[in-house]
Amino acid sequence: MAWENKTEPNDFILLGFSQFWEVRLVLFIIFLLLYMATLFSNILVLLAIFQEPRLFNSPMFFLLGHLAFLDLGISSFAMPRALVDFLTQHQVISFQGCMAQLFFLHLFGGSEMILLMFMAYDRYVAICHPLHYASRMSRHHCIGFVLIAWSFGLLHTSVQLGFAVNIPFCGSNHVDSFFCDMPLLIKLACMDTYLLEVMMAANNGILTLVSLAALLLSYGLILYTICSRGTPGGTSKAISTCTSHLIVVSMYFGPIMFIYLQPNIHSLFDKVLSVFYTSVTPFMNPTVYALKNKEMKAAMRKLLTKRSGVFSTQIVTIQPGGLFCWKPNKKSLPLKASLNPMSLTRSVVARVEKGFIEPRDRLGTNN
Repeated sequence: MAWENKTEPNDFILLGFSQFWEVRLVLFIIFLLLYMATLFSNILVLLAIFQEPRLFNSPMFFLLGHLAFLDLGISSFAMPRALVDFLTQHQVISFQGCMAQLFFLHLFGGSEMILLMFMAYDRYVAICHPLHYASRMSRHHCIGFVLIAWSFGLLHTSVQLGFAVNIPFCGSNHVDSFFCDMPLLIKLACMDTYLLEVMMAANNGILTLVSLAALLLSYGLILYTICSRGTPGGTSKAISTCTSHLIVVSMYFGPIMFIYLQPNIHSLFDKVLSVFYTSVTPFMNPTVYALKNKEMKAAMRKLLTKRSGVFSTQIVTIQPGGLFCWKPNKKSLPLKASLNPMSLTRSVVARVEKGFIEPRDRLGTNN
């Protein structure tokens, strides 16, 4: 591949979806509502998890909180600028701004692929190997999973950015989308892009296919394990949950595979597909992964009640329901202990029997 006569353009022009004012106004309203709903739902998930110790100390919700943060990044790397472009004729983005969009898109996107794989592994261990859940999904392991996800995302985006900054641009500087991405920038190169397309497809394809294969394998093993136990009620619930997860996963991975594995083909359909993994999926993830969970709904209700200043006589509590935590829930202890040791002992024992306090022997490693 020859990189001679490389020229760096001063800026690019994002063409967006349409040049007609009426169409852009309708798109502005739709994307504004979608973006606001995405911000609200994901920020609510983050606050509910990190302000509720019982959820924050649960491996499943710890990973879910990081997923919500990544969804905020994916939905925000280009959408605020696109909303402004819908209302103005100024659709010019600098070369540095274009490279920044490319960097954050693949950083958040690559990290989310790996994180979704670890979240599926979490459910697999919880359902298929419950006795080993405490040891396999310890706090140190979950922190390691998050660091691995971010490391792969950083490596992935570094490769993409390394390709992009070395492309010799010449001629047209019109990017046929509402954000900058590699398949679109390749079309502006004044060189033979075959080798570059192969390397880009390999970089994206390996990450996407490995993550998708691990996800499908985890959910397949989950369904097989539940069906083999012969519990009709649990089976139907598990099938419903896995189906909703797989639908969202397919809406995220499907467009990515279609766009990046054939970079030499681009059409209006590609623009529509790009909306799915940059806007629709970040909006749907909280609904599928969080709002179907009783503990999460209770924490959100408690948070909204506290923030709105509405004081209710009914205290919203999170029922134990088998939720594994790294630490006992210290907030469930009485605020003021009685000076009588015997009454204090009876109170603690009673709360342990009711499930409000998890004995320490439950939190150890199960073999």
